[in-house]
Amino acid sequence: MYSFRVLSLSFLCFMSMLTTGSRALAQELKATLMLKTPGNTAVTHELKQQDGQLISNKPMPINITLKRTENGGDELITVNIKAKERAYFNLGFSLSTGLSSNQSEFYMPGLWYHRNLRSPLEAPNYKVSKRWNFREDRLSTPLASAFDEQTKTGVAVIHMIPAKGTDVQIQNTEGQIILPGATTVGYMGFNNDASETLLTFGFPFVETPKRYIRKLTLAPSVETFMPISTGETLTLTWRIHKLKAESYGDFVSKLWQYSFDTMAPQPLPATLNSDKVKDNLCGYFRQSYVDRYPLKYNSGLTILTADCKPYGEVQIGFCGRVLLNAFNEIEYGDAHGDRQLSDMGRAILDSWLHNGFSAKGFFHDFVNYSKTPVQMDDLHSIRQQSEAVYAILHYLNYERKRVGTDKNKRQQLKEWENKVHKLLDNLVSLQKEDGHFARKFRDNGSDVDNSGGSTPSVTSTLVMGWKYFGDRRYLQAARRTMNYVEKNIVSKSDYFSSTLDANCEDKEAAIASVTAAYYLAMVTKGQERQQYIDLCKRAAYFAMTWYYTWDVPFAEGQMLGDVNFHSRGWGNVSVENNHIDVFVFELPHIIRWLSTATGEKRFGQMYNVITSSLTQLMPTNENHFDIAKPGFYPEVVQHTTWDYGRNGKGFYNNLFAPGWTVASLWEMCSPERTVNFLTK
Repeated sequence: MYSFRVLSLSFLCFMSMLTTGSRALAQELKATLMLKTPGNTAVTHELKQQDGQLISNKPMPINITLKRTENGGDELITVNIKAKERAYFNLGFSLSTGLSSNQSEFYMPGLWYHRNLRSPLEAPNYKVSKRWNFREDRLSTPLASAFDEQTKTGVAVIHMIPAKGTDVQIQNTEGQIILPGATTVGYMGFNNDASETLLTFGFPFVETPKRYIRKLTLAPSVETFMPISTGETLTLTWRIHKLKAESYGDFVSKLWQYSFDTMAPQPLPATLNSDKVKDNLCGYFRQSYVDRYPLKYNSGLTILTADCKPYGEVQIGFCGRVLLNAFNEIEYGDAHGDRQLSDMGRAILDSWLHNGFSAKGFFHDFVNYSKTPVQMDDLHSIRQQSEAVYAILHYLNYERKRVGTDKNKRQQLKEWENKVHKLLDNLVSLQKEDGHFARKFRDNGSDVDNSGGSTPSVTSTLVMGWKYFGDRRYLQAARRTMNYVEKNIVSKSDYFSSTLDANCEDKEAAIASVTAAYYLAMVTKGQERQQYIDLCKRAAYFAMTWYYTWDVPFAEGQMLGDVNFHSRGWGNVSVENNHIDVFVFELPHIIRWLSTATGEKRFGQMYNVITSSLTQLMPTNENHFDIAKPGFYPEVVQHTTWDYGRNGKGFYNNLFAPGWTVASLWEMCSPERTVNFLTK
């Protein structure tokens, strides 16, 4: 019987070629093999490379071969493991990048951007530690990379994961753990403690120095050991990719292209067309309607997945999307002769017209009828005010076309138009000298959060306001926002704080910049239009990094795996909120348009992946997907070991907000809505 020990190795690799094929860099690779026996702590022994073998001066229960070859400009690392007897192992590597640790920034898609300095200390952050390892299923592509803007050099490692993955559930979640079966989930990370930046990777997963287990909660580290039986073999493959880039944003863009080409995600087979999606979502409208308060609404917040009963919280945008869903009901009900839907939608909007505005003419962002007295906080966010006006302008444009020249009916719209016009004037008055808008403000216009990360959320609304009212002040204000966005967000690849329940690097901030640039491109010409197209493309690359290019594996007994859920095309939310969701709204049809406008075919291909994937958890009478009522589309899809405090990987949190999920999928299935507004 061999003594199971941890083995470490340091060796100098051969010359690997840069992607240009014109330069080469000697890279040092260190490997660590950990072997564990039940009840004993793993120990470490050094290995050496000999004739392609990783060997020790002491007997080992497994044989390991390592082969490094040039492949398409990359270096391919192929590791073969064969057990001479049953063992429990963990194999890890660290790769010398040749980059200075003082200058390096990092990119791990969907979780780590720059140095995560926008994130709080309770989430993964460079201030907490300069070295991190994460489970691969936290990442939209299983990739770790580092970039030095001074030398314009970047290095990336990507795990070539099997198409059909597996995972296991574990009872203990910290310390050294022997897995009860096989997994295909490894780990990715970096080590920036010394003078030179190292990229780290290995199998099976470890998470160090902390695990990120739920919102703003770091927990003790974990190291796992996978069993391998006598005679069993295992092959692991990674690619080392080197590239040149002009900036961090350029680096991320090029790596997303590389990731997409390498992972090659394919659309899922068609199941639901847009009409069927909307028909199913109408189940949410019919069963969530609340009309017993001065403000009528579809209940979209703090809903239990177990019963989907309405609740007293109302939100105009963000997670609630009350006003946009009201318009969706009207539009669909009118088109399909469903008087119930159209009457509900008009009743909702009528109640907000008369009861939904603050003293200064802003919408009430949030109302809580479950509190006594009723909570009606007139703290406003630029995002929610913009999303509310967006919805109402679509409604007004629709109604104006529907009623035609009928003077009496046109007069009925006048009250709405007056209030929206005043609100837009209010917004313009809040714009700062440099073009940005405060993230949050009081009803009197004073700032609560003056940061500018939410600025692009107002751009599209201002463009729509100009288009509807013909007031050029709104278009001028929109242009000023994009001047700010270009200088402070896109050029710095600093997309942050669009979500209202987090303050960190997030997907929705990138999507807002994409959308803002798109709207201005749609209403401008010549060189100015091309400028906005270019900005839209740069922001779109960043937005795409949040969306999965691969399918996360699940363990037997985890609902998402049992229903054959595929994560490709779904997006991580933010650094703080490490789950996936269906937040896209207009993004799919924008990237499809952008694919044609710029010739970037990957955008069109990713459009097909996203649109085919996001509807696969649609609750129907036949397939509930752990949601009590049809049409109440799930929100917090927990694809990794992170949760809101309930249920864990493979399940949902017990509370969700279907108001926005329904609105997002509805927008995805309405690609001509914005085009018609802006061009007809």
